[in-house]
Amino acid sequence: MTAADLAPGADDADVIVVGAGFTGLAAAHELALAGLRCRVVESADRIGGLAATFPVGDRQLERFYHHWFDSDHEIFRLCAELGCADLVERHPTTTGVYHANSVYRLSSPLDVLRFAPLPPADRVRLGLSALRAGRVRHWRELESLTAEQWLVQLGGRRAYDVVWRPLLEGKFGSYASEVGATWMWTKLHLRGGSRSRSGREVLHYLRGGAGVLLDAWSDRLRRLGVELHTGSPVRSVLVGDRGVTGVRTDRGTLRAPRVLVTTAPGLLAGMLDAAAGAHPAVPGLVRRLRAVPYLANLCLVLENHRALSDTYWLNVTDPGFPYVGVIEHTNMDAPDRYGGRHLVYLSKYLPVDAELYRMSDEEVYRHSLPHLRRMFPRFREDWVRRYHVWRAEHAQPVITTGYSRSVPGVECAVPGLYMSSMAQVFPEDRGTNYAVRHGRSAGQLIADRIRTRERAGLRTVPTEEAV
Repeated sequence: MTAADLAPGADDADVIVVGAGFTGLAAAHELALAGLRCRVVESADRIGGLAATFPVGDRQLERFYHHWFDSDHEIFRLCAELGCADLVERHPTTTGVYHANSVYRLSSPLDVLRFAPLPPADRVRLGLSALRAGRVRHWRELESLTAEQWLVQLGGRRAYDVVWRPLLEGKFGSYASEVGATWMWTKLHLRGGSRSRSGREVLHYLRGGAGVLLDAWSDRLRRLGVELHTGSPVRSVLVGDRGVTGVRTDRGTLRAPRVLVTTAPGLLAGMLDAAAGAHPAVPGLVRRLRAVPYLANLCLVLENHRALSDTYWLNVTDPGFPYVGVIEHTNMDAPDRYGGRHLVYLSKYLPVDAELYRMSDEEVYRHSLPHLRRMFPRFREDWVRRYHVWRAEHAQPVITTGYSRSVPGVECAVPGLYMSSMAQVFPEDRGTNYAVRHGRSAGQLIADRIRTRERAGLRTVPTEEAV
């Protein structure tokens, strides 16, 4: 269903869900299972959010790289529900780091012990870091520490300066010194739990990619009565003196007594700007939403006729290289599934006013070529069949110390308004697994609130407290 099918009218939905990423789709799924009328409104031309796909030959590929860990039970459960469980494949993968013009393998404990940029004693401490991280019983033990403070405790100052500092600065830029230890713990804990007995990382990927899952999911949602509207940006959330009344889109006004927004908090703040005088809770809510900083992401995706390397995930510690990660997708999923193409993501997190983010697609590509030749001396431009540049303005929330005190709740202070975003999956980091989990939880919460009111015989919009 497209924007042209969207017919504004009276309260013809119990809930409007803003955003058709995995969070919004999971919430809509739960709402529909509860027998509620639900409309999902998405600004982009297709569903999926950061996992939306584009064609590569006769296949589909995610615009931004995706894989799953052993612990991603929610996404595996969804695949089973949608009849895709048999398409989930396990892939042993290789990781490495690009440091001082050299590539070092870091896929196993033995690789760490061979990591020449560090003296032997520091290699041992670096290798023990993941084990020591696993001994942390609860993330709250780390909330008062920055990632730097904790990583120095784990592996020493030299390991931090050589390995961790460049990665944090490459990903978070000016926010690097503010990133909380809880964010780093999640990364080490998650990756450590997705390794084989030999210590090698094993990841999961769906044969056919996220597009297969999204096709099956959209079919299921439509059969459940969910309306999916793409190409319909929501400009504002409508609020009256008693709470939410609907949303305003480019196609007109949609009415509903409840709205679940699954975008970044800052985007919801913008949707509420026009409602500042409509309800006394709006100004304070807007201030809180704008307090969560976000970084954008830019991904240059190359379709090559030759492989750059045999490494799946290459972290980059060279500050002169414009990307923080080189992810060669077809070193996980076979290139013969993409017509022999070797697919590479070059990823960078950055502010939206950064020079690289503001370049045209061709400028991004041209700017990247000499850096690729420096990293991979054999690389030539004629290897590239096609290139694509994808941008996401709100890709990564910045998790700082004490974040649990500032993370927004699902229920907002404005009655009838709910929010579910990647800024709220804390202490975990963003990802499709947690998007599904949080979206399901939000949908169940809204359905429960509605059932409670129905049992009480109430018809007006409830006065819900912010969590």
